[in-house]
Amino acid sequence: MLNIALFSPNKNPYSETFIQAQKKGLSGKVFYYYGSGDFFMLEGEERNIVRLNKLQKFRRRFFKAQTTFLRAENIAASLRKKKIDVILIQYGNHAFSLLPALKAAKLPFIVHFHGYDASVNDIIINSGGYKEVFERCKYCVAVSEVMYNQLLKLGCPDFKLILNTYGPDPSFLKIEPKFFGKQIIGIGRFVNKKAPHLSILAFAKVVEKHPDAQLLLAGSGVLYNCCIDLAQALNIEDKIRFLGVISPTEYRMELSRSVCFIQHSKTAQNGDMEGTPLAVLEASAAGVPIISTNHAGIPDVVEHGKTGLLCAEGDVDAMAENIIYLLDNPQIVKDMGQAGKIIVKKYFTMERYISSLNEIIEKARA
Repeated sequence: MLNIALFSPNKNPYSETFIQAQKKGLSGKVFYYYGSGDFFMLEGEERNIVRLNKLQKFRRRFFKAQTTFLRAENIAASLRKKKIDVILIQYGNHAFSLLPALKAAKLPFIVHFHGYDASVNDIIINSGGYKEVFERCKYCVAVSEVMYNQLLKLGCPDFKLILNTYGPDPSFLKIEPKFFGKQIIGIGRFVNKKAPHLSILAFAKVVEKHPDAQLLLAGSGVLYNCCIDLAQALNIEDKIRFLGVISPTEYRMELSRSVCFIQHSKTAQNGDMEGTPLAVLEASAAGVPIISTNHAGIPDVVEHGKTGLLCAEGDVDAMAENIIYLLDNPQIVKDMGQAGKIIVKKYFTMERYISSLNEIIEKARA
């Protein structure tokens, strides 16, 4: 059995359900390391593995040993103690920060890119354009065609680059939507690239024709309070429910009652882009049509006119028209939802995603 070290900069944030899927689904014993800088933990052990011991503090004081090097020693020592065979690292910039430890450990590693790490200009620059990451890694994983091409442009060798789109949790495929009333749902972080404010502006136009429509927005983030203010300014606060962070069970329940899923993804001013939004795949798996944009990996998984309706980034009017079209045509809602469920079952299952990751890990070990 393989011993796999899984690295992430944070412990199980609510939006990173793919990490839970990897922990459960990878073929081997998974050791989950989380943290960065002066704080690194191994799940199940109650100690900061990069905390310097007395000897290391002595070396730092009297022999001018660099703190970064000493912390890297501790991470490498933990990997050796656990007899790790392969390392899987979430996010390219996290892999860059781990390079001293990776050099010390001398183990094969895979870098899983997700979105901002392959698109935000400052992150790419501060990571040296990922030149050394590309040189030292065994493989890089991209989750969309746009990201794949971006990593090629940054210099990742094509023989190291693998496209592997996410898959939703199988529980979403079990949902049989009731298409209750005119409920619309969106879920995700309230950040610029997901543009919840533009979804609200589009919905305000929908309400003019369908005053009985209701929008549910779940999640949290820096734009949360601004979006509440916007709803109040538009006099539609009684038609929007801000749910905050909800559980997957709550999300599945609300999806089953919804006519469509909405997300106005766009490229942020700092270059930040989506990978392939997992929430979009989850909604399609549930049999709910997608209202979204031609952004990043979304067109890879949403077929315009068949499983959902897409518009250009920033085109609030077109998004509103797409929502109105679905509300005016209940049978098309059902047809699109069913088509989306079929496509997810055929091409984007969690089983396929994890199976591909397992193959990559086996190849990296060889």
